[in-house]
Amino acid sequence: MYTSCTAFNLACPSSIASFGIRFLHHRRVSEAGIARNLRERFPNTSSMRRRHLAPLASYLELPLLPFVTNEVLVPSESKTLHLYEARYLALLEESLMRKKKLFVHFVLAPILVDDSSSEPSFAARYGCLVCIENVERLEVGALVSIRGVGRVKIVSFLQADPYLQGVVVPEHDKVPDSPSRLSSKVMEVKEALCSLNSVEIKLKAPKESLLQTPTANSLVWAEKEPFLDCDEAFIPSLTERVSFVGFQSVSGSTPSELLKLQNKKLNAMDLKDTLQRLDDSLELIKENISMVAARLAIQSLETQ
Repeated sequence: MYTSCTAFNLACPSSIASFGIRFLHHRRVSEAGIARNLRERFPNTSSMRRRHLAPLASYLELPLLPFVTNEVLVPSESKTLHLYEARYLALLEESLMRKKKLFVHFVLAPILVDDSSSEPSFAARYGCLVCIENVERLEVGALVSIRGVGRVKIVSFLQADPYLQGVVVPEHDKVPDSPSRLSSKVMEVKEALCSLNSVEIKLKAPKESLLQTPTANSLVWAEKEPFLDCDEAFIPSLTERVSFVGFQSVSGSTPSELLKLQNKKLNAMDLKDTLQRLDDSLELIKENISMVAARLAIQSLETQ
């Protein structure tokens, strides 16, 4: 099942995230301008590179794939991208060739730096290390299924051509003061997620829809210890992984509900408190259970 259509190609099918650079052109921002802006923020020189990397205990040099703010990806979430431009197919091949099958999904958030500037400036935010789960070759490009693994921060920009590449370090929550309380809250969230899955699969759905919802699929992934060819420092703890699972859309979500979800996802990515994120997740899951149950009741009435 294809999910999370991205705004980079406004003409793409609603079920597929089709990635290009067209959104940036609509905003009258060139790739050269983005590269120049990032180069200024992350100097591309050997001396600066050594200075950046020397004190870092854990870092990865990976391809970077930019998205707009409303396409933030959280750990445990899955998304299918349609990569069709040569530069992004080159990014894909590089990720597969390294055998790590990893790259970084991040958001280019516009920021106001200088009113006299002819081009907007961007901040590289909400970085998420992703692993490639499946690749389906097409006549034009490829469908790439990815999974968010954990948050990362871009600390150095290395290249702009043929695709963006940089150095990233892991970002994790602070160590909790009350492990027992955290464990209890995790169980509460998991039970709520199971309840949400139970009511959601009862909704009338297209024949091609899976019986397991994206949220339930993410929970299954989060409960397992991810096996990735990278430093373990990049893999969040079980509690941190579970705390992100609830931040996904449910069947029949309206545009206003999806906008509300995006804001909650941005807040979740900013938080460094696992317990607070679990509380926020639980609140959202309960709201979604009520919403789906109401739609289920309406559906039941319509079929009578």
